[in-house]
Amino acid sequence: MDAPVKHFELLAEDGNARSARLHTAHGAVETPVFMAVGTKATVKAMTPEELKDNGCQVVLGNTYHLHIRPGEKTIAKLGGLHEFMNWRGPILTDSGGFQVFSLSDLVKITEDGVEFRSHIDGSKLFLSPERSMQIQMDLGSDIIMAFDECLKYPATREQIEASMGLTHRWLERSAKAMTRKESMLFGIVQGGLELDLRFKSLEQITSVDLPGYALGGFSIGEPIEFMHRLVKEIGPKMPRWKPRYLMGVGTPLDLILMVDSGIDMFDCVMPTRVARNGTLYTWSGKVSIKRTEYREDPAPLDPECGCYTCRNYSKAYLRHLFMSDEILGSRLNTIHNLHFYFELMRRSREAIRGKRWAEFRDFCLSRF
Repeated sequence: MDAPVKHFELLAEDGNARSARLHTAHGAVETPVFMAVGTKATVKAMTPEELKDNGCQVVLGNTYHLHIRPGEKTIAKLGGLHEFMNWRGPILTDSGGFQVFSLSDLVKITEDGVEFRSHIDGSKLFLSPERSMQIQMDLGSDIIMAFDECLKYPATREQIEASMGLTHRWLERSAKAMTRKESMLFGIVQGGLELDLRFKSLEQITSVDLPGYALGGFSIGEPIEFMHRLVKEIGPKMPRWKPRYLMGVGTPLDLILMVDSGIDMFDCVMPTRVARNGTLYTWSGKVSIKRTEYREDPAPLDPECGCYTCRNYSKAYLRHLFMSDEILGSRLNTIHNLHFYFELMRRSREAIRGKRWAEFRDFCLSRF
């Protein structure tokens, strides 16, 4: 179905770049959007209030980790994930598939689903499309991701085709298992690094009419230019009137290039993870705060940034906190990096709606 739908308003297009509004049970989301990763019902080092104040619109929850601990039934009894973590905006949960394949040493894949062992206590567990849907519905997710197979890189063409078939069949089962009307199910396009297989998977996945579609299987170890090249081809071919989500990506440069390829939604642990390691993104490029040159630098991290960190603290102080292994350093760095990502997407939306996308894109490419 490639026609306008009620839950997704396409507001502006400038080249392949798009700006839209996605309506969910917990509010509207302005796109392009970067979604903060809250793996265990928390975005590391951040309160929900801080996330909202810095421009966060959507938080991700991790189905695998929340199923393992504290358990979706416990969360459901406590009012659902929104109430549990005190986040009142939209929540997207992944299917658990990627974590199963990446975290578990012993995985047995069958047509029925995946048998694996908990990374916490080694207990045997089983995840199927139906089970994944039930967990996510119990969590109360606004956007639910279909259960798919996540192939490791590299993979042979034969392996990719077999995996695509399984992912398609699992999608059909995921769709049938969805009974929660407040939630939206997104299908996931696979296909490895073969463009023709990506298009074949796109045809398979979009044959199931869903509220949105995602590109999976990128940023898993392949040379990053492969992803840039493939998404540039496939992004504009995804259904025009549905949200387009690129999973697990990426750097500020990646985001700008992928917005330019027609993608609407992004998530990645990168801004929070590298913040804790002392790497900070600014409008003048990447900064490693541990460098000796910042030891006595009284200037803010980024004069162009209006975040709490940049308004109140110097590079010298941020370096001191990092070198002293102080928790406040992680918090201040995380606040800045997330604010930067949210601001990058806000400015992208403004540029697209103002028909200035090419100018803003080129400005970002010159900085990042």
